Amino acid sequence: MYRYDEFDQGFVTQRTEQFKDQVRRRLSGELSEEEFKPLRLMNGLYLQLHAYMLRVAIPYGTLNSRQMQKLAHIARTYDRGYGHFTTRQNIQFNWPSLADTPKILEELAEVEMHAIQTSGNCIRNVTADHFAGAAADEIADPRPYAEILRQWSSLHPEFSFLPRKFKIAITGAPHDRAAVQVHDIGLQLTRNEAGETGFVVFVGGGLGRTPMIGRKVRDFLPEEDLLAYSEAILRVYNLYGRRDNKYKARIKILVHETGLEELKADIEAEFAKIRYGVLRLPDEEVRRIEAYFAPPPLEVLPETDGAFEARKAADAAFAQFVAHNLNPHRVPGHVSVTISMKPIGGIPGDATDVQMDEIAAIAKAYGHDEIRISHEQNVILPHVKLADVPAIFDRLVAGGMAEGNSGLITDIIACPGMDYCALATARSIPVAQRISERFGGADRQAEIGELKIKISGCINACGHHHVGHIGILGLEKKGEEFYQITLGGSANENSSIGEIIGRGFSSEEVVDAIETLVDTYLGLRSSKEETFLDAYRRVGDDPFKEALYGTG
Repeated sequence: MYRYDEFDQGFVTQRTEQFKDQVRRRLSGELSEEEFKPLRLMNGLYLQLHAYMLRVAIPYGTLNSRQMQKLAHIARTYDRGYGHFTTRQNIQFNWPSLADTPKILEELAEVEMHAIQTSGNCIRNVTADHFAGAAADEIADPRPYAEILRQWSSLHPEFSFLPRKFKIAITGAPHDRAAVQVHDIGLQLTRNEAGETGFVVFVGGGLGRTPMIGRKVRDFLPEEDLLAYSEAILRVYNLYGRRDNKYKARIKILVHETGLEELKADIEAEFAKIRYGVLRLPDEEVRRIEAYFAPPPLEVLPETDGAFEARKAADAAFAQFVAHNLNPHRVPGHVSVTISMKPIGGIPGDATDVQMDEIAAIAKAYGHDEIRISHEQNVILPHVKLADVPAIFDRLVAGGMAEGNSGLITDIIACPGMDYCALATARSIPVAQRISERFGGADRQAEIGELKIKISGCINACGHHHVGHIGILGLEKKGEEFYQITLGGSANENSSIGEIIGRGFSSEEVVDAIETLVDTYLGLRSSKEETFLDAYRRVGDDPFKEALYGTG
């Protein structure tokens, strides 16, 4: 993984010192909250419903055991003993005191971490496929390019005060696990007929109150043009993006209002001006960064053995874990292991300090000291010997992290909602917990199969509800919490925005409504292999509306 150079370390240390003085002045009253707000947001510090919240960057979701141990220490020392992994592959601490935040940032800097550009109208943390560098279907590891984008975008003087926040995601495989089509810029690695590496480029994706799927602007962007083309997009956005209305300030609105062809022409014209300048990526620089992400030395091993198969036969929980939480690895005899942070009835994405310490220890013992955070709020060990999976599973059982539910109905994405967020209009966490408990039985989950439920506590869609197979949006209606349901969303290479199917449901009704939808699917699917999403796309809304409302 990437290691800070002298510039990185100096820049993070300098920012920490600056923020220490800004906090001192806020606490003394020299700065009002209004004056302090833009300063704290530049350092990832939000003022939430009950307390400050610090969002720590985990670039492209990659960290090591030392960094995970530091996050555990911060949770234990400065918070309430836990952290929350987010859909941006970051971690949030919900209860730090303002006086402690400079010390937290100092401690993060000791392990090459920070909270810069996790907030504000700037280029946010670049996200990537959580199986990057390991997946069997990967064309190339996207993380070197994500790192190049990180270096280019950090404190970029032209793009520090954009019309609105700006998000970039990159995936290295044909099967998109990074949701690139719902980002401001989405990049999908590809190869042309000559075997050269480049990118399919999408622009203008995003969720929130106006959800849109990104539009393709390039079928093949050469590797050397990555920064120049990205800069061209940002320049066009910075010039023409609306600043009069924050709800219409994202680049997706610019794409919609300007039209794709006109916007593409503007981007290409800007790109032509800068293509052969200082932003052109030299091959040797790409290879230099790439070397930081060299995979660990892994020997080819047997795909399975008698002891492994015997454990599966004798232990149903282990068999379920193997069936759902292992991803194929490019090196035979190895897998990537998903550690579910979605225990039945638990809070999606939360991890205690004890659990973080245990994950760090497991990664060090069995995972070549590498950990990933997924945008689905789970933790990944990317490089694991298949023969070590039983030992890892046993440790996860002891730590309460062995749920074999990756991709199943209880693997719910949920934002913190009104339990924490000042913007939320309804709670997300209790709904996620109740759905998880309702469908938590192993047989029930196996019967249902792949089904992605995503829940947001307000229209800002931090829970990605628009792209859930079943999406749930919490709203306030006459002082009561109501939940609107969408169906048919997806965030992979066949992305789609879910359709609202009818009136909302009260907090008391919503879990029963989800069960009605699931039962309807089970009754109409063409085979056990047909997923909820495939069935919905085949039959449409009508059977589900009929089941919920009694009308087609």
